[in-house]
Amino acid sequence: MRYGILFLFLLTSLLTLKAQSTAFVFQGGLSLGTQKWDNSFDRKILYASHFAIAVESVNNDDDKSAFFVQLGYHIKGSAVRFLYYNINSGFPNAGFSRERFEFRNLSLILGFKQKFALNGSDNKRYYYFGGLRGDYTLSTNLEELPNAKLNPGFYPLPGGVRHLIGGFSVGGGFEFSFSELVGGELKVSLHPDVTLQYRQNPIPNVVNPNNPGTTYTIPERRIRNTTLEVGVGLRLLRKVVYVD
Repeated sequence: MRYGILFLFLLTSLLTLKAQSTAFVFQGGLSLGTQKWDNSFDRKILYASHFAIAVESVNNDDDKSAFFVQLGYHIKGSAVRFLYYNINSGFPNAGFSRERFEFRNLSLILGFKQKFALNGSDNKRYYYFGGLRGDYTLSTNLEELPNAKLNPGFYPLPGGVRHLIGGFSVGGGFEFSFSELVGGELKVSLHPDVTLQYRQNPIPNVVNPNNPGTTYTIPERRIRNTTLEVGVGLRLLRKVVYVD
C-alpha cells in the first residue's frame, strides 16, 4: 500500500508538471462481482462497493483527451445463494442460504480517456476510457466462512490467494460542470482480471470430516475475477492560468 500511494503521488506530480491543469476525482459506488471457478461461471453476483481517487491531466485549450491514474479500494468476489426446505415437512421449514466470497483489493489503474462534447456543450461531455490495472489483495473473508471447515473441498483455502493480480479496465460515462472548478461524473466500468486471484494445487490425503477414517483429494482450483462497477464522482479542477 505504501508503494502504491507513493507511486500515485509521483505520477500526480508528473501530471501536474506536464498538463496545463489537473482534475482530482473522488468517486464511489456499486460493484457487481463475479468469478470464474475452474473454468466455469457457476457463481452468483456479489453485491459490494468501491471507493477511488483519480488524477487526470486537463488541457485548458482542448479538453478532448486525458491521461489518468486511479487508486481505489474494491471488494471483488462472488456469492452462493440457494433455497432449501425439508422434503418431509415441506415449505414450512424452508430457508434461504447465502455466502459471500470476498477479496478486498487495492487497485491501481493507468489509463487514457477520450472525451466528446454532448449536444455541442463544453459543460457536458461523454467519454470512454481504457487502461492497465494492477491489484494487491489486502485481505479476504475465507477464514470467516462458517462452513469452510465442514467441506474444505468446496471452499477456497486462504493459502491459495494470490496477492498480486494483473488485468485491464474499460468503460465510459458522463462529465458535467457545476461551476468553473467543480463538477460531477457518472461512470460505468468493467474490470476483468488476466491473472488468477486464487490458485491451489491438488491436495491429497485430506481427512473427510463427514466420514471419519476416510480421506480424499481436493482437486486443483483456479479462480479469476471480473467486476462491473457503477459509480458517481466529484471532480475538483486545479486550473493553471499563465499571465503575461
